Amino acid sequence: MDTTQNTQEAILLLKQLIATPSFSSEEAATALLIEQWFTKQKIAYHRTVNNVWAINQFFDPKKPTLLLNSHHDTVKPNSGYTKNPFEAIEEDGKLYGLGSNDAGGCLVSLLATFAHFYKHKELRYNLVMVASAEEESSGPNGLNSMLSILPKIDVAIVGEPTLMNLAIAEKGLVVFDVLVKGTPSHAAHPNLDNAIYKCIPVLDWFQNFQFEKDSETLGPVKMTVTQIQAGKQHNAVPADVKLVIDVRVNDAYTNKEIVTILQESAPCDSMLPRSTNLNSSAISKEHQLVKAGLALGRTTYGSPTLSDQSVLSCPSLKLGPGDSTRSHSADEFIYLDELKEGIEIYIELLNRVIVK
Repeated sequence: MDTTQNTQEAILLLKQLIATPSFSSEEAATALLIEQWFTKQKIAYHRTVNNVWAINQFFDPKKPTLLLNSHHDTVKPNSGYTKNPFEAIEEDGKLYGLGSNDAGGCLVSLLATFAHFYKHKELRYNLVMVASAEEESSGPNGLNSMLSILPKIDVAIVGEPTLMNLAIAEKGLVVFDVLVKGTPSHAAHPNLDNAIYKCIPVLDWFQNFQFEKDSETLGPVKMTVTQIQAGKQHNAVPADVKLVIDVRVNDAYTNKEIVTILQESAPCDSMLPRSTNLNSSAISKEHQLVKAGLALGRTTYGSPTLSDQSVLSCPSLKLGPGDSTRSHSADEFIYLDELKEGIEIYIELLNRVIVK
């Protein structure tokens, strides 16, 4: 397939995706656009809820399988937008619009790459392409729901904006609901068991606690108090204070180990994890994909942000056009040249790994 035509068709699809709202669990319309793209490319595909997926034409169950994955859902636009988030606007070499950078650019680049290799015979790896839903919300009908349906995955490239550098590790996430209890009372009377005052040393503990093990690629575990809720009336001391704690987990710990450490150590009445399923991930620097990327002049790093890698149990590499710092920002954009470069690097990377 001609790379220039491939790139032009990818940009056209991205413009259509931008113009079509696709908040998490509301991606039916963008799933239809992706179905139409597969049909135009004459690629056989499947749809499971709002996940659209395909396997290469000469799939061989005896070979290992490489997953290409990115998502087509978005967050909701924030109030800082000055441009229409649902209008694909080309300006100064940029393509503006909600989801352009996170992760529409990665998705259309991976789709173009999959189309390039779809009819290749005698590949070293099978290819599976999944345009997944519900990534932004970690919902039940996203990539996690596909793993029992897809062929067994041996390694994956997850498309997220990395400036086409190699994110060889990614932090996991555990969110905790924390409770600090006290004695409710009228504000006019003495109360030595005020839950809000008792919360002060608890907040101090969370701010200063450090986990022992750092990671070479991901650094330390990062723990942040992100929400606090207490009281409904000015003249009533509440019975408790509720906190939400966001913990970004490096690859030196499992999520369950983090839960055990905090539940045994934190000076609060209860500390309950919402989920332990969003684990850290990593791929060896010695893996073929990483070596091929390094040979192409790309650099490696550890990513602090969460992606669909968290639901995969196989080695996975996060790699894609765009810049993570633009994600979820006002007037989100991706450079058109980044899309061209992304497709070219994806194809050359796979040429070095899967083509005999």
